[in-house]
Amino acid sequence: MAETIAYGDFERVDIRVGTVVDAQPFPEARKPAYKLTIDFGPEIGVKKSSAQITVHYKPDQLIGRQVCAVVNFPPRQIGPFISEVLTLGMPDADGAVVLVKPDLKVPTGGKLF
Repeated sequence: MAETIAYGDFERVDIRVGTVVDAQPFPEARKPAYKLTIDFGPEIGVKKSSAQITVHYKPDQLIGRQVCAVVNFPPRQIGPFISEVLTLGMPDADGAVVLVKPDLKVPTGGKLF
């Protein structure tokens, strides 16, 4: 377990739900990944993310899927691509990423609390 933090620390991490509108292979990445385009609604807009989720997902299966992402980290250069948000996942028993998503459909842009 990580060190204990204050609730205010958690509040500083802006985790939102978005809808994947495009997913493309990312052959230039060092580890297998996709380039995701995610719509977070009018407040945040459309953002891009590099996601190492190739074990359990195909690009066409991701379109229209809701995902959770940290939207207030600074952009990160990954090869020739700028990743603007961190798409969240959890490791399965073998360490492959399983996406974090709401159990039911929720409004795009909703903030985790």
